[in-house]
Amino acid sequence: MSRRCELTGKSAQTGHKVSHSNIKTKRRFLPNLLNVTLISDALGRSVRLRISANALKSVDHRGGLDAYLVKARAEELSDRALDLKRQVQKKLAAPVAAAG
Repeated sequence: MSRRCELTGKSAQTGHKVSHSNIKTKRRFLPNLLNVTLISDALGRSVRLRISANALKSVDHRGGLDAYLVKARAEELSDRALDLKRQVQKKLAAPVAAAG
């Protein structure tokens, strides 16, 4: 499993650990990843994703997983999340086409 958020694309960064005597040693800054189960209203099922804590806040702020995926750019999303986005868009577009 890679250390990469499936929704925002955040991944590990590199930098320096700086001691009191200003000696620089390489280190990695890892994203705060969580295994969460989010509910998709459009699909009517729950989805397990590995996302950052920041992405979880963004999902809540935008009003749920479906709203987040619709607004998200395709370059940031993982393959699984991109597939979910397509499914959600298809489900949301179906009632509009049937009504019109």
